[in-house]
Amino acid sequence: MKPIYLDHAATTPVDKEVLKAMLPYFSEKFGNAMSIHFFGRSAEEAIDEARETCANFFNCQPHEIIFTSGATESNNLSLKGVVKSHWEKFEKKPHIITSAFEHHCVLDTCKILEKENLIELTVLNPDREGIINPKDILKAIKINTLLVSIMYVNNEIGTVQPLAEIGKILQEVNAKIKFPKQKILFHTDATQAINYFDCNVEKLGVDLLSMSAHKIYGPKGVGALYVKKGTPIRRIQDGGDQEFSLRAGTQNVPGIVGLGKAIGLVAHNAKRETKKIKVLRDYLIKKVLREIPNTKLNGSKKMRSPANINFSFLNVEGEGLLLSLDMEGITCSTGSACSTGSLSPSHVLLAIGLKAEEAHGSLRVTLGKSTTKKELDVFVSELKKTIERLRKISGNVLKEYYNNSQ
Repeated sequence: MKPIYLDHAATTPVDKEVLKAMLPYFSEKFGNAMSIHFFGRSAEEAIDEARETCANFFNCQPHEIIFTSGATESNNLSLKGVVKSHWEKFEKKPHIITSAFEHHCVLDTCKILEKENLIELTVLNPDREGIINPKDILKAIKINTLLVSIMYVNNEIGTVQPLAEIGKILQEVNAKIKFPKQKILFHTDATQAINYFDCNVEKLGVDLLSMSAHKIYGPKGVGALYVKKGTPIRRIQDGGDQEFSLRAGTQNVPGIVGLGKAIGLVAHNAKRETKKIKVLRDYLIKKVLREIPNTKLNGSKKMRSPANINFSFLNVEGEGLLLSLDMEGITCSTGSACSTGSLSPSHVLLAIGLKAEEAHGSLRVTLGKSTTKKELDVFVSELKKTIERLRKISGNVLKEYYNNSQ
């Protein structure tokens, strides 16, 4: 049986058109974009073209796009770079607001900055539907609040946050701020949003936006950070003056070209792909909830990415389920790919109120543009058989434990 790939939130295959665009920059056009000769100029022109494509997609200026190695670096640069800039100007410790179900590269960075006594930190919990209430952000704002960082689409449960509403609140607060206090900045990790949602930075009201190419059928190891003109931010690694002196290091020309091409394809195909994938998502949710008892959908059904489904199965261990499906050629996930190997329950599921045993029994299914209804039918068939077998094993173990404890 042909393998069935249902883990597109972890990574996507490189689109054939993206690969075609990249290939010349590995061999024929191999120049360093910082070199002033022909080969260097050719590389620089390719980067400029990709930057222009990204700027058009995000509705910003090309010089506001900084190419990085991916969203993890973009998020680190946003948080650490803004805090570093603050300390250069002010002596009072800044305050950051974020959510309890951010990706680890945001949440852990915030906690490290707090541990190093560089910031005060407020971590807000989402509601049981997996949505951050903008009013909670307003309540959490202090006189020294420097930055609010809320992800656009959650990477594990796919819930969509009301960014435009949050952005409007922050703009209203900032309108009341008097010099010399720095305005409150708004950052979002939009990694899981690019394929399906409006990322117009003006509409969202964000100052900083992070993304990765490999989530949108581009290559791994490259991403971007939108930095609104005038945003106080400093580089966090030293070296050359690449990327407007904000990101030192030789530019990944093939990767940047691939990112630009992938963004262009999203802009051209997004509406059609979103409609198709949403139909498949709703079909799968309905089928699984109807055919497999003691199953729960995690996160809002309405405010949700078209590609994301996250289930919890009672009396089933998620890792066992994942490995069993993998043996049948079906690839899913129990959560973020970056957390694979951890035995701790998902911090995202705990944040929305699930018990540890419920979180351990979760499965993330994420669809892509090549996913078919036939594949989903095969998946559900194997899922039913696997869960029935695992629940039988679980029941026997519990029965044996109960008998031995008497």
